[in-house]
Amino acid sequence: MSSAPPLVALFGEVLADVFPDRSVLGGAPFNVARHLGLFGMHPLLISRIGEDALGASLLEEMARLKLDASGFQHDPDFPTGQVRVLLENGGHRFDILPDQAYDRLCAETTRQILAQHKPRIAYFGTLAQRSPASRQAAQAFVQSAACPLFLDINLRPPWVDRDNLAASLAAADIVKLNDEELAAVAALFGFSEDAGLEQAARLMREFALRQVLVTCGAEGSWLLQEDGAVLRAPVPSQAPQIVDTVGAGDAYAAVCLLGTLLGWETSISLQRAGEYAAAICAVRGAAPPPDPFFEPFRTAWGLSGTPK
Repeated sequence: MSSAPPLVALFGEVLADVFPDRSVLGGAPFNVARHLGLFGMHPLLISRIGEDALGASLLEEMARLKLDASGFQHDPDFPTGQVRVLLENGGHRFDILPDQAYDRLCAETTRQILAQHKPRIAYFGTLAQRSPASRQAAQAFVQSAACPLFLDINLRPPWVDRDNLAASLAAADIVKLNDEELAAVAALFGFSEDAGLEQAARLMREFALRQVLVTCGAEGSWLLQEDGAVLRAPVPSQAPQIVDTVGAGDAYAAVCLLGTLLGWETSISLQRAGEYAAAICAVRGAAPPPDPFFEPFRTAWGLSGTPK
């Protein structure tokens, strides 16, 4: 008799990434949940959607992927989130629309949802805390999770608040951010004169973190542990050509969470996260069709046959 797959609670925005030529369902928590589900985990995504066509499409996609939608809240007045993705110079930038359904996440409903589950690890970000209501819901999430907390920092001006970021860091055990975000966070907290590693060490000391994960694009990634050890992972030598970088950070976060759940060596998790993120950069958007894209990774990592 097989045991149930590990449960991961995720909190935050679900939305449509609107490209110049098409729209793709996304949002960092949704992308991470999608990856984890395809790798055989049980992601429970807590978010809020509108009662509109986009919300209905999202529920259809969740059902198609066999993802748990019981954590969704429904808003009769505000729309399901949208973000315009502008591609430029091999990268991208976002135009994030205000007053979306995920800005109205309910704290009490969030507590009630988590009371019914016992996650092994919980994931949350910063964008879905830009309104007072969703900020209170995020606080309810971290207080109710009763498990290690993985904070994925996504700084999206003008939705950056120092006090809210400090509260999120204080709640977290593991923090992931890219090198540009690390520099921006260091500036917010007044130690931007330090180098990257010293900045991460300051964050670790001031907020009692266990790990700080930093992605550096073409330079790979590195991790600072609470004992001061630093692990580095270069970009794979056979990395494919970049099509766009949308969703690469979410893919990286998902594999790091997967490695934690499955007890991989930290160095192996970093290597596999980098390989997977590089592969995501070789396709348009953050959500390639499940097969054949995912199968080589499932096979190589000994996960073949595990997707629900």
